[in-house]
Amino acid sequence: MSVIDFEAARKWSKIPRDTQELLLNNVFCSNCFETTIVDYTLHNNENGVLLKGKCKKCGGDVARVVEDA
Repeated sequence: MSVIDFEAARKWSKIPRDTQELLLNNVFCSNCFETTIVDYTLHNNENGVLLKGKCKKCGGDVARVVEDA
């Protein structure tokens, strides 16, 4: 993981580690469908935290928004 945005990192750190793992392992890839995100960066988003990274299976670009609670 790389930190691009400290506000995003703060939000992400408030999510329990087991929940973070569930979120990282449930990302949509247009090639593989359900996958794990790897080599991701954190970005602050108006809805929460945006994860941008690569699909663990095919290496394609993937992203996931984790909404604020």
